[in-house]
Amino acid sequence: MINSLEVGLTSSWGLSMVGPLWIQIAAAVFLVGLVLMWRPLRRAVREARFAEARRDFHRQRERLEVKFVQLALIHAQSGSPDWDDCQFDDDVAYVRNRSTGELSAFVAVTAAMAPAGSRIVGRHRRRAATAVFHFDGDRWDTEGQAIFNVSPAEAIRLYQRDLEMVGQELAVR
Repeated sequence: MINSLEVGLTSSWGLSMVGPLWIQIAAAVFLVGLVLMWRPLRRAVREARFAEARRDFHRQRERLEVKFVQLALIHAQSGSPDWDDCQFDDDVAYVRNRSTGELSAFVAVTAAMAPAGSRIVGRHRRRAATAVFHFDGDRWDTEGQAIFNVSPAEAIRLYQRDLEMVGQELAVR
């Protein structure tokens, strides 16, 4: 009777040890797989969101350009040149802020500017700038901010510590 009790305990202990061991191995394999797949999964999700943001930018672009010009006119301080006209390039450079992850679009603009208070024909000076648009996760917006005297590519190089380029669309010419 003692022998059968010892055998029953041994087999009982053996089975209970095998179960948790397999569960531990399966959990370890799952965790290793999750760790290995984390970056590709995160990249795929980020790329899908970026593709959607790009589509949204094109859908909202006309509204964004109008708002940009309106805000640029409002932000112009007295004594600074008056914005008379603004031509937007078709090319778009998309950047992501390295620390916040915020997505932005840079578009080259050429602003025709007249001396403050002057509307004399022929006195306009054209200035190159980069218009900045921000994506908040749901929609694009602008504060009317322009980075003057630099193209989008130059602006990205200028702020390369803070920004990384994530995409670029060149217009067919």
